[in-house]
Amino acid sequence: QIREAISPMVTLVALVVDASAETVRQIIGEVQPDIIQYHGNETAEFCCAIGHPYWKAVRVRNAQDVITAINEFGTARSLLLDAWVDGVPGGTGHEIDPSAMPESLHRPWILAGGLKPENVSKALLHYRPSAVDISSGVESSSGVKDPLKVRAFVNAVKSFDKVKPHE
Repeated sequence: QIREAISPMVTLVALVVDASAETVRQIIGEVQPDIIQYHGNETAEFCCAIGHPYWKAVRVRNAQDVITAINEFGTARSLLLDAWVDGVPGGTGHEIDPSAMPESLHRPWILAGGLKPENVSKALLHYRPSAVDISSGVESSSGVKDPLKVRAFVNAVKSFDKVKPHE
């Protein structure tokens, strides 16, 4: 039903946290996602063994976390970099500490963590990610997306894309 309800131009992502291989394969069979987003302690071997395109979320404490993930998850279509919060796999609404990021990343990556309509342009300018990930920054309450905030976020990203400085 999800696949049938969305535009063919939308990337359908299934987010899993430490799910079993059986569960991930069941999701692939039933939902038919374009990408699996692994957001737990999955290893590169586990992700590859599933045999489906994937993104790997990395909780960033320091630049070495990112460098290690780049080396370990070379088969990932992208890395999703999120703020480190002890004991939580993601979705905290916290921003990545800018001093924890390496100077440059030579592969596609997605910025997550603490993004909102009010700060996404600044984050895009500072970090230069390939894409951004949004969740709690557009919610009116926990788990409830606010259509006005979603629209404002999308408009902020589109506006940035139109006027971004050339690299």
